[in-house]
Amino acid sequence: MTITPEQIQEALGVPMDQAMWIAKSADLGVDLATALLILAAGWLLSRWASRLLLRVVETQSLDLSLGKFLASIARWTVMLASVLAALEALGFATTSLVAVFASAGLAVGLALQGSLSNFASGVMTLLFRPFQVGDVVTVAGQTGRVDEIGLFATTLITPDNRKVIVPNSSVTSGVIVNMTTLGTRRADVPVGVAYGEDPERVQAVLLRAATQCASVVSEPAPTVSFVGLGSSSIDFVIMGWCASGDYLTALSEIRTAAYVELGREGIDIPFEQIVIHGGEGLARSLAS
Repeated sequence: MTITPEQIQEALGVPMDQAMWIAKSADLGVDLATALLILAAGWLLSRWASRLLLRVVETQSLDLSLGKFLASIARWTVMLASVLAALEALGFATTSLVAVFASAGLAVGLALQGSLSNFASGVMTLLFRPFQVGDVVTVAGQTGRVDEIGLFATTLITPDNRKVIVPNSSVTSGVIVNMTTLGTRRADVPVGVAYGEDPERVQAVLLRAATQCASVVSEPAPTVSFVGLGSSSIDFVIMGWCASGDYLTALSEIRTAAYVELGREGIDIPFEQIVIHGGEGLARSLAS
């Protein structure tokens, strides 16, 4: 309810100019009190929104760094809205102020376009989680163990202990291969033996070699396939399943076991051969 200068003059018996000053002071006091209440309510609401987001992040087992960032965004957004509402209550024209902020935001966005793209990709990675810290992945042509998922870049540690930092925009714009998430991998080892060997016997020997490997699991069971007739060998592939973290170990164990078993059974592993037809004339010319 607004008190008019006439009501003040009638109630206090003061001149009109004083009554007008008192009325303006009263209105300003009410507006100031309203603005302070809006700021206080905004401050409380921002803290509540921040805590709520952090609680949701913890409940959903999302990345804590993403949760803190989103909570900070929510808190400052609520506070900015509260400040604008408080200025509006004090009689300031906030429309032009919002336009200035929007223009400044657009200019900053254009200047930081690449960084914002990396940031948006980082948020997507943390939200949808195509991989987690500790997974072995191939992203942007790089293979390694995920060491850190940041808001702007993802850090990989390669098998030979190199640190690779991949911008998040490169991560999400290409194919992501996660070699850990399913828990097991198939280790494929190609083996060639000499022509004339019995394929069924070779398969049995190679299968026995695969089952001897400690890192090869029994379920799914290892298999051996006859895959082709090469230029110098008949070709097989040993396929043994292992835990994702034992992949390189399984490859080495299968190769070693296959070599040992083939040698024990007297099965020949041939060298690459090139057969030249019609080379008698060349041989005579070389001899002369």
